[in-house]
Formats: sequence, C-alpha cells, structure tokens
Amino acid sequence: MVEMTRLNGHALLVNADLIKHVEAIPDTTLTLITGEKLVVLETCGEVLARTLAWRASLLRGAWPTADSALLAHTAFQAAAAQD
Repeated sequence: MVEMTRLNGHALLVNADLIKHVEAIPDTTLTLITGEKLVVLETCGEVLARTLAWRASLLRGAWPTADSALLAHTAFQAAAAQD
C-alpha cells in the first residue's frame, strides 16, 4: 500500500497493484483497474516514486541479501555446534 493525500488533505492508502494508470489532468488522477478514479495531491512523479519504493521494499523482504543469508547460516552452524 502506498500513502497518498486526497485534495481535502486526508491521507489515503492505495493498493499499488490496482493502479492502471496515472494522469495529470490537471490534478493527479489515479485510475484503478476497477475503473474507480482517485484524485490526489501528489504529482505523477511522486506516485511513481512511492510505488517503486513500495515494490522495492517487497523485494528486499522476499530475497534477503547475501550478507543476511551468511549471517543466518553462521547462526545455524553455531546453534548446531552447541547441540
């Protein structure tokens, strides 16, 4: 979910997977795959940046780095050595 701001200033969480396209007409309008349209204060660039950051955070959680895999392996070996 990415946080956006409605024109009245209220925060709104949007499921980024449902965004079909974003337009500046002149206000930024998100069109969802359901056909619903949401008008937000953020620019198209901000919507893009927040969506990419959200997707990157998902990928970081899904595929740990080599360092964290090494730490987990080392901890496993230490625990096995104590048994």
